[in-house]
Amino acid sequence: MDLLPFMPRPTVTHPGIVVADPLGFRPLQLDLHIPAGEGPFPVVFWVHGGGWMSGSRVWLPDSITPFGFHQRLIDRGYAVADVDYRLGREAPFPAQLEDVQAAIRWVRGNAGRFGLDPGRFATLGESAGGQLAALAGLLGSGDTAVHAVVDWYGVSDFLALQGRDDPNDNVAMYLGGALRTVAEAAREASPTHRVHAGAPPFLAVHGTDDRIVPFAQSVGLADALRAVGVRCDVVPAEGGDHCFVGYADIGGLIDTSIDFLDDVLK
Repeated sequence: MDLLPFMPRPTVTHPGIVVADPLGFRPLQLDLHIPAGEGPFPVVFWVHGGGWMSGSRVWLPDSITPFGFHQRLIDRGYAVADVDYRLGREAPFPAQLEDVQAAIRWVRGNAGRFGLDPGRFATLGESAGGQLAALAGLLGSGDTAVHAVVDWYGVSDFLALQGRDDPNDNVAMYLGGALRTVAEAAREASPTHRVHAGAPPFLAVHGTDDRIVPFAQSVGLADALRAVGVRCDVVPAEGGDHCFVGYADIGGLIDTSIDFLDDVLK
């Protein structure tokens, strides 16, 4: 794997903050990137991908790394919190959602220390992180509340996936068993099946030629949210594969995501 995503990120202002220490597991950390000047700043919680089996808060896909993801957000006045969560072989779902929520809870509880606005929180995740970002937005309340969600090509309905019955694949490791044997967990982990009228606004960005998570997953999520009166914009990355590979203007997709956040948070 290209080592570039693991190099130091110059935008980090507060690295390695421990936000949770689940018994028997590694401490979970986040890195805060905060714009210069006076806040309070809205916060974007970046939730990494990796099929629930790899990746970390310091990782971006090779296809996205060159486009200044963090810097674009900071330049537009957003703080970014890079979130850790336990992977599928460490603990099955819902541990990963609980870890994302622990990060949200910690940042909200410490917002005043860092000049952050607890009334303007958004989750933004890619792939596995997109699914978790969506769930965090749908299920958050009180100190875990989220006010906007940007889902980049995440699974929204595990029950609609085809040919995923291998008990040793990443979905099985995440959900706790082969897909056909864990229908209830699959439903609980599927954003499409957790929508409600009180959900925050969503943006779904997805490559139309994604061979790992079909574009139809984002369309289905949008249909479910709109059916209960919740805004869900869909941006198709025409011809893009997973991680937007093959799409020419990935920087533009980042900017479009920030435009959405400006619209719903600012």
